Amino acid sequence: MLRFVVFRTIVISIAVLSLAACSNQTEEGDKKDAPWYKKITPPPTVKPKENEKKIWDLLRDTKPEQITNVNQYIWRAALEVLDFLPVGSVDPFSGVIVTGYGKPPGGDRAYRATIFVSDPALDARSLKLSLQTKSGPVSLPTQRAIEDAILTRARQLRKEASRY
Repeated sequence: MLRFVVFRTIVISIAVLSLAACSNQTEEGDKKDAPWYKKITPPPTVKPKENEKKIWDLLRDTKPEQITNVNQYIWRAALEVLDFLPVGSVDPFSGVIVTGYGKPPGGDRAYRATIFVSDPALDARSLKLSLQTKSGPVSLPTQRAIEDAILTRARQLRKEASRY
């Protein structure tokens, strides 16, 4: 037991003396030459352009001046055409409607939809629709048929509003 204590004391003393010998100061307290890693000059910094966007800019919250206008006719038409689907969340400022699963009248398959109205124009490019079943996305012709139904109903709503 005594040998172990003596051995441990010797090992600790050697370690402390070794670390003290690696010190960066002389006995007078003056610093020696700077170590090699401090002599390396850093690369020049490149300033980003003022209007350059970064990846984390996408993750920030949208500011009030970035809110897009949404076509009210497409918005209302999408809610009317897909009224058999339970509405999960609605954000009229960004133009997103998310629904839950629901079955159309006379249908046996459950669907859910995500609708994005991206532009104030009453145009097909203003509407983006993602339609899914529990087994995956629906076929493209089915999705196009629902988009056509929404756009047709939006045109009808605009025509009705122009009468008054």
